[in-house]
Amino acid sequence: MNWWQLHGHQVTSTIVFSVLGMVLMGLFFAILPRILPFSLKKEMEEDQNVALAIVIGSIVIAMALIISASVTGG
Repeated sequence: MNWWQLHGHQVTSTIVFSVLGMVLMGLFFAILPRILPFSLKKEMEEDQNVALAIVIGSIVIAMALIISASVTGG
């Protein structure tokens, strides 16, 4: 047996699920500014709201964990 017959399914599923996870994170970033009642760009860039940056970072990490758990089935 060659390498692809042994590991082809795992490589393919890894690529598919990686792309799926990136698409879901991209959708999250596209939806987030629309659901917030304020301008995310203004608050973070102009006002330099560090607390908001920490909260958004925490949300991103939580979304990444949820997506990775759903993709891996864990």
